[in-house]
This record gives sequence, C-alpha cells and structure tokens, in this order.
Amino acid sequence: MDRTDAGALVQAAADGDAAAWKALVEGLSPLVWSVVRAHRLSDADAHEVYQTAWFRFAQHLGRIREPGKAGAWLASTARHECLKVIRSAQRVTLTDDPRLLDRVSEDGTPEQSLLDSEEAAAQSERVRRLWQEFEELGERCRQLLRVLMATPPPSYQDVSAALGIAVGSIGPLRQRCLRRLRSRLEARGAI
Repeated sequence: MDRTDAGALVQAAADGDAAAWKALVEGLSPLVWSVVRAHRLSDADAHEVYQTAWFRFAQHLGRIREPGKAGAWLASTARHECLKVIRSAQRVTLTDDPRLLDRVSEDGTPEQSLLDSEEAAAQSERVRRLWQEFEELGERCRQLLRVLMATPPPSYQDVSAALGIAVGSIGPLRQRCLRRLRSRLEARGAI
C-alpha cells in the first residue's frame, strides 16, 4: 500500500468510512505481523500485541499528523508493544516457599532448567541488543528493513512506491543498511 492510498484511507476511516478501515487493516496487517513475528513472542502475546497496535491506531486515527505514514506509525507502535511484553516477561517473582524452590522441572533436572533459562536469557539479550542497534540506524534504513521483513515479502515495486526509493536502489541500500547494523553489533560484541 503506497503512502497516498494509506493517507486517503486514514482520512476516510477517520471520517467513519468502514470500508476504508477494512482496507487499512487488510493492507497493513502483514506489516504489523512482520514486526510482531520479528520479536518471537508466544502466539497469545503476538495476537495481543497485534490487537493492541490496531486499537492504539484506532484511538489516534483522527490525530495522526502524517496519514501517509500510517504503516510506519503502526510498525513503531507494534514494536513498542512487543518490547513492553518482553520486558514484563523478564520480571522475576521472588518467593520463600520451599515447595516452589525444591520443585524439579518436568522437562529434566534443575541443572538443565538453569541452562535452558540461561540460554533463553542470552537469546533475549541478543534480540534486545539487535533491536537497540536497529533503532540507532537512520530512519531510512529502519523503514526499508521493516518493510522488507513483511510476510509475505513485498515486491520491490511496492517498496519503491511506499518509500519513494528507486527499484534499482533497494537492494544496494538494503545491503548497506545490513552491513551498518552488523558493524554496530560487532563493535559492541553482540555477535
């Protein structure tokens, strides 16, 4: 969906046009899902974030300053909601209940559970660092990489229309953005 179409649909939906709202949801849902999937949330959390992103969009529909950038607004909102879910999942509840402290995991030994949780924590930290460095990239790189992560992947013609980038420049720009991200991650010892 290009910016002009998105802008017109946002205006129409803000004016109460149900068909415009439906077209927005159908056109931008793959983008929202690509952002949510990139954060590897559970199915329940992913659906919750998806619904929350659209709910926030509906709440702010009449106040969006640049309606043509509705996709970027939704992607950013979905990312923020994903990060909230990830942060809340990392919280630990302390207990002094010996029954909970002495419980052996059904999956194996306490040592294996500890190794699994350490591995999950390390993976979560890698993902956090990746997104932190991703946010430090320029706006153009962030927009391009987010759009290219959509499922199903958009055609280069669609990307060109949406972001105003020449079709022949998309591949080289993508490579430069990914190299820049990799360099940032390597410089910080994240990979």
